[in-house]
Amino acid sequence: MSELKNDRFLKALMREPVDMTPVWMMRQAGRYLPEYRATREKAGSFMDLCMNAELACEVTIQPLERYALDAAILFSDILTIPDAMGLQLRFAQGEVPKFDKPICSAADVKALGVPDPEGELQYVMNAVRTIRKELDGRVPLIGFSGSPWTLATYMVEGGSTKEFGKVKGMMFDDPHTMHTLLDTLAQSVTSYLNAQIAAGAQAVMIFDTWGGVLTPRDYKEFSLRYMQQIASGLTRENDGRKVPVVLFSKGAAGWLEAMAATDCDALGVDWTLDLGDARARVGDKVALQGNMDPSILYAKPERIEQEVQTILASYGQGNGHVFNLGHGIHQHIDPENVSVFIDAVHKHSKQYHQ
Repeated sequence: MSELKNDRFLKALMREPVDMTPVWMMRQAGRYLPEYRATREKAGSFMDLCMNAELACEVTIQPLERYALDAAILFSDILTIPDAMGLQLRFAQGEVPKFDKPICSAADVKALGVPDPEGELQYVMNAVRTIRKELDGRVPLIGFSGSPWTLATYMVEGGSTKEFGKVKGMMFDDPHTMHTLLDTLAQSVTSYLNAQIAAGAQAVMIFDTWGGVLTPRDYKEFSLRYMQQIASGLTRENDGRKVPVVLFSKGAAGWLEAMAATDCDALGVDWTLDLGDARARVGDKVALQGNMDPSILYAKPERIEQEVQTILASYGQGNGHVFNLGHGIHQHIDPENVSVFIDAVHKHSKQYHQ
């Protein structure tokens, strides 16, 4: 593998000194970019785009051609694992995920197996290998997966939901079945991420999009416990470098300390928490990634730059900060505003690393 030309993202995750704060964006390869929309149309369907290594590589690289980003993230979807388990994923109008065979019973859970990452999910590994080759050491590549709890919500609900009635009903009424499902998913995610690392991912991130819908008690039992299980089973060194692990639970500001006590290297933080407060709470246990409200990118350039400065000042002097949005970029953001954001991070962060 070629030598890394820009490793400040990996250094920041390991809380090592950097010259400026690294920055990337969740969903940086996405619908806000006209070039992405063109490639997506060429692919035919969203899953066809994910399953074509060359096209997945093309859209992964697109934002790096526009912006001075410090990392690339694999273009894929968090629902690849349940699809590989036979739930038959499709995307309805507006890219809304649906499963034709949702989990409805204990028997459905029992029938699930752990997918082979170089079998049913080989298309993801092919994309990782293709992207790493194309990047040629330009920036690190991030691999990722959904968390067991988040995957379970889609699998039991059959798609997106606002009530979480079916999945929480199973959790409260039949916790044994829910734990069986989550354990199978934890094994699957561990295997999947380790295969991504072997294929060339240089950091991995676990997206727990729906952890914040749980009570503190249930979050620890049904979400955090399984992310800890995954983190403990991941390959932490490859290609002569450490492979950092990032956990991100949206809406989980109240449980930062418990998250920091896992085997992760960094925590993603959404915009509902002051970053300086988050840093005070976790101390030097983990690095922090975040946490600008994506909606700021609808504002005027001077307001975007001001927000970047506010967040940098909130984190303060020293290492261990990766600048990011608090969640994925919205599809209707003006790409020019992203330039303002990325450039402002690099321009204003140097003073915090002297």
